[in-house]
Amino acid sequence: MKFVLVIAALAAAFAVPVATAGGSTLNGTVGPGFTITLTQGGKKVTSVKAGAYTIVVADKANVHDFHLQGPGVNKTTTVAGTGTTTWKVTLKKGTYTYQCDPHASFMHGSFKVT
Repeated sequence: MKFVLVIAALAAAFAVPVATAGGSTLNGTVGPGFTITLTQGGKKVTSVKAGAYTIVVADKANVHDFHLQGPGVNKTTTVAGTGTTTWKVTLKKGTYTYQCDPHASFMHGSFKVT
């Protein structure tokens, strides 16, 4: 029994929490007014680590789309459609942009992937 406790204690002592991009979720929202956002854990995304992500987009208006572009990624919802869309993407180092295509001059944002 002592041996099992020693092994468990050693495993706990050497366990190091590792933040990975795999399985991370980003939340995009467009509408219902003239707003577009990308958040993670309720905070605006300005920078994330390269890796695999799930992006969940809530498209709340039939006059907007959510268009994400960057190295190796070009995803968009439809302008006429509403609802929730989920994308699995691999973000590579670089700059990514998101915008509402019909209103790109004022409904847009960007973030860095490091």
